[in-house]
Amino acid sequence: MGPSVGRGGRVATMSDVARLAGVSKMTVSNVLNDRPRVGDETRRRVLAAVEELGYEINLTARRLRAGRVDTVALIVPRFDHVYFAELAACFAVEIARHDRHLVVAQSGASKEGELSALSQARLRQYDAVVLSAVGLTYDEMDALSLTQPLLLLGEHDVPPRFDHIGIANEEGARLAVGHLLDRGARRVAVVDGHALTRDGSAPGAPDATSDQRIEGWRTAHRARGLVPDERLLLGDALYTAEGARRVVARAIAEGAGFDAVFAVTDEMAYGVLAALHDAGLRVPHDVAVVGFDALRGSEFTVPGLSSVDPGREWVARQAVAVLERRLAGDDSAPVRLTTPVELVVRGSSA
Repeated sequence: MGPSVGRGGRVATMSDVARLAGVSKMTVSNVLNDRPRVGDETRRRVLAAVEELGYEINLTARRLRAGRVDTVALIVPRFDHVYFAELAACFAVEIARHDRHLVVAQSGASKEGELSALSQARLRQYDAVVLSAVGLTYDEMDALSLTQPLLLLGEHDVPPRFDHIGIANEEGARLAVGHLLDRGARRVAVVDGHALTRDGSAPGAPDATSDQRIEGWRTAHRARGLVPDERLLLGDALYTAEGARRVVARAIAEGAGFDAVFAVTDEMAYGVLAALHDAGLRVPHDVAVVGFDALRGSEFTVPGLSSVDPGREWVARQAVAVLERRLAGDDSAPVRLTTPVELVVRGSSA
């Protein structure tokens, strides 16, 4: 790591960063190399000093010695959510087709994590960044200042100056629930990823993914002249199979009386299948089930899980194509794309 030209043309060194942050050069090095043995507050101070001084890691010589090619960063909320692992795999394939490397970072679905990952991407001079934004607000995204092209993924409203790709969440949910209603279901429950408020009466923090997919549940009913029973909105599953198993078991014990379930992710749908099995209910004879994400493992549940395919390969292909154009100097208007969605019908609802 060497000195870099900071803001205003001055040369910023690691010593400058250490002095401004009130830490040692070794601590700065640990932060810049993303080593885990640094406290959150210390890491925040170092990254703030880096931003203020405009310090950058000089990787040119290192890349030449290692024979490295250009690199793109993908920042996702969680590594332990299968959807994001599969999305990263799709990006790796597309990036490789353009003779680049992919680096994947985890933000923890927090504002601080997203800002830290973006700082690391700037420091390491990655050529472009793809961010699945969860924690940053509209104003915080609008305040971002990166020299690299930045493409945003996700359901949030984003500033118009950024390229953005979103999932057709409402349309996908409408397809899933419409399928269940058309096969004869009349009490379709929704297993929702929202965390509830403390009294359990309503969703807590806003959740764009769940909100849009729940609206698709409502739209599918209205399109058929039906009124959805809002008591069948089963929240607090927290996007986990364990959470879904818990909330469905509770609903069954309370006599909710549903004949179908739409889970807003496949991972939660796995918990739904387990809860129905625990209760001695047959799928799809007693309760039909549809998920959302079309994870590769969903083909191998028993029965196979019907699911909405949100087009991961399409997202990766389109995102990389946009970034390649930006890296080639294309400064045309920002791209706004929405994924195509498709319902994959398997045994859980056939």
